[in-house]
Amino acid sequence: MSDRSFAAPPRRPLVAAAAVAVLALLAFLGIADVQPPSPRPASAPAGDFSAGRAFTHVQRIGQEVHVTGSPANDRVREYLVETLTGLGLRPEVQDAVGVNAGKFGDGGMAHVRNVVAVLPGSASTGQVVLMAHYDSVQVSFGANDDGAGTSTLLEVARALTTGERPRNDVVFLFTDAEEACLCGAEAFVSRHPLGQKPSVVLNFEARGSSGPAVMFQTSVGNADLIDVYARTPHPVGTSLAVEVYRLLSNDTDFTPFLGQSRFTGLNTAYIDGSSVYHSPFDRPSTMNRSSLQHHGDNALALARAFGGADLPPLMKPASGDAVYFPFAGFLLRYPSALTWPIAALALVAVAALAFLARRRGLTSLPRTLAGLGLALVPVIVVAVAAQLLWALLVAIRPGYGELLDPARPTWFRFGVVALTASVLLAWYALSRRRLGPVPLATGGLALLALLGLVFAAAIPGGSYLVAIPALVGALAGIGALYVPHHVLKVAVLTAGAGVATLILAPTVALFFPALGLATGAAPALFAMLLGLAVLPVLEPLFRPAGEPRHRLLGSAPAAAALVLALVCTTVGMVVDRWDAGHPEPTHLMYALDRDTNTAEWVSLEQSPGDWTSGYVRNQQSLNRQFPVLPEGMLSVGPAQAADLPAPVVTTIPDTGGGSGGQRTVRFRIESERTVRFISFYGDVGDHRVVKATVEGRDAVTYLTDQNRFGVVFHAPPADGIEVELVLSDSAPFTLRVVDGSDGLTALPGFTPRPPKVGVFGSHSSELVAVAKTTTV
Repeated sequence: MSDRSFAAPPRRPLVAAAAVAVLALLAFLGIADVQPPSPRPASAPAGDFSAGRAFTHVQRIGQEVHVTGSPANDRVREYLVETLTGLGLRPEVQDAVGVNAGKFGDGGMAHVRNVVAVLPGSASTGQVVLMAHYDSVQVSFGANDDGAGTSTLLEVARALTTGERPRNDVVFLFTDAEEACLCGAEAFVSRHPLGQKPSVVLNFEARGSSGPAVMFQTSVGNADLIDVYARTPHPVGTSLAVEVYRLLSNDTDFTPFLGQSRFTGLNTAYIDGSSVYHSPFDRPSTMNRSSLQHHGDNALALARAFGGADLPPLMKPASGDAVYFPFAGFLLRYPSALTWPIAALALVAVAALAFLARRRGLTSLPRTLAGLGLALVPVIVVAVAAQLLWALLVAIRPGYGELLDPARPTWFRFGVVALTASVLLAWYALSRRRLGPVPLATGGLALLALLGLVFAAAIPGGSYLVAIPALVGALAGIGALYVPHHVLKVAVLTAGAGVATLILAPTVALFFPALGLATGAAPALFAMLLGLAVLPVLEPLFRPAGEPRHRLLGSAPAAAALVLALVCTTVGMVVDRWDAGHPEPTHLMYALDRDTNTAEWVSLEQSPGDWTSGYVRNQQSLNRQFPVLPEGMLSVGPAQAADLPAPVVTTIPDTGGGSGGQRTVRFRIESERTVRFISFYGDVGDHRVVKATVEGRDAVTYLTDQNRFGVVFHAPPADGIEVELVLSDSAPFTLRVVDGSDGLTALPGFTPRPPKVGVFGSHSSELVAVAKTTTV
């Protein structure tokens, strides 16, 4: 055939091995660049952040489950107040009712007690708010989530109080009820005097037990804030993460602040080791102290930077967002206004490469277009293959279905990368002789360039991931057409591929913990895009296209990668076995209907395992009877009705007033048990609630997703909650009232889990819900 490659060096296997080794080294360095630093001991200088010192707070905060409203949470709050007071600050406790301010307004409310302390500035131009939540979910010790953020703030407060006072006021905000409904943050924003002031807000979270502290979310117009963040000791973040997070349903305490124009800020969390997230294994012993050190180094640096800055310009959105990403030891950044020009330039560069390669007789327009179309094949195939791999793992080990990631995911991640390489190399081996190496390489770069335009329109902060590799790869290809020696050609092509590697390899590494193997298609897809960007460098792995075909040699690279994928996956299965330290996650709760005096065991497991199957055996929808449960078919089984009282609803007299046909009713709901929440709901489809007030705060009047009125009130006072409803008519209004406590141990028919069976981290694990119907 007439098509030739960009470079035809002698000793092709040796040259290919050298080029691949260079790219592997660059990938290693790029990934190492986004790893957390070594933890500093407690003996570190007083002005430094010390993970050793901060960890003493983690041990105290994470020694018991401390859900909002519990005595254990009270003890954590008292510890915070005592520690801050010992630092010379004057902490106060904000006692208030907060309302859910998340993206979907799920009817959540809570009685909250935030801890607020201010380090006054020496010549303040504004305030910086450092925030973390101190409550845990009902089955978790909360050492990482969010003992990490809480202890980070305490150690930063210590460091700031031992040195020169910052210019600006620094507010340390420890919120309550984040896990329940983000209600502590909302109460600060809407009810606290300091929450009314314009501020730069820095939130610190954890969704796991290890990994780098990634700055994953910003306020709009973040360019000025990113300039400050880029100067922290270990900046790890990408504008792609901001774009992705905006599309997700996830919320943190940062969300209520984002809804107000007087705040700007940054949100940071470490997210690897997600198998402990919200689980009983979120204990101090599972925390990676390097991750804590990373949190603290950047938090202290940001507190000092914003604490010493002229804040008014930073408390307003900049003219635009920044595009930023880790590159060669730096956080490379540029204005988002350059997104479209770079994407367009990449397409022009690829077109120029195709034109010049055509003039050299290396390709033709039809072949280049065919290469573009064929480049879609491995992208689609690897995404499907990665999800099929996860489906296979779940079929073998059903407990994986409850997890984002296995407890020990490293070998599985290597397996996905090797699987990606196998798909790429198999596709290339099958296509290069029929189409030619240059059309395939040029078509791959053209796909990246076109994706750069698509991303510029849909997720502008992520366009760099494909546009810059396409641009640099095209320029390297043009250079390879004109340098005289084949070794130099390979060097130029390797340099272009190296830029793509430094951009995309860290992204792949960060996407694995961010989305987990449960969504393994995402990191696999970006790994495949990297593969398309480095195709010219991989060409010497194969015999020259003009020589006779050697099937064994041609299939060897793909076969080797496939064998490696199988080995890595097998090792992962052997290494990641269920044991007492990493038990199989299971979900079980108990639902008692006092109207019928019947009870059910309920599980949210996708495929109930052996232990859970001892309690559930049927499928049933329970959302109407127990609106705190999700819609759809759930796994259920009959249970013995326990002697548990239902919530008590007491009408408050003189509630018949109203106007225009409306009726106002007031009542109190009390629980005769120690409960985590009290909830009440109208009938499905009933729109008659015109206004709802609970404990003095307005509540949502309709839950669109559930097609009914409803409120979940967390940490209710001992004497219950007072509710006032304005109804559109005088007809009786039916309420379904549910309260919830935690712990299945005392229930009839419950047998404790064996050591290798654990609790899945969810807000309804181990829940005991008691419901009844009443009319007001």
